[in-house]
Amino acid sequence: MEQTLEREQAIRRWFSMWLTGADTGISTLFARDCVYIESWGPAYQGSAAVARWFEEWNRRGQVLRWEIRQFFHRDDQTVVEWLFACRTEDLGETCFEGLSLVRFDGEGRIASLQEFGCRLPHYDPYSGGPALRDQEG
Repeated sequence: MEQTLEREQAIRRWFSMWLTGADTGISTLFARDCVYIESWGPAYQGSAAVARWFEEWNRRGQVLRWEIRQFFHRDDQTVVEWLFACRTEDLGETCFEGLSLVRFDGEGRIASLQEFGCRLPHYDPYSGGPALRDQEG
């Protein structure tokens, strides 16, 4: 049970860094050889690359909300369901929900983190009739 709480606390700490825009310990939170994969494809190899991305992203954007909905735990992995909102120079305001699959190493550091996102708002593709429609934008 204690390990579960420590993992949740680590994930909350990561989300909090984004909400404040301050690196308060990426190098201790992530394993040196970690892998971080964002939901749309970018992959960062190592805690130094994660720290560099964090710093660069926060110069161009601001996380407005990163709300944790629930956690699931199994062996050395934790899944966190969340709602995320941000504002960036190039995209303006964006909001989506998703999951992160987080694997921890034997020392309690994040060894890998992969995000899976779902665009908002959700819509009914059959609301206009019997034919399937795609949402514009």
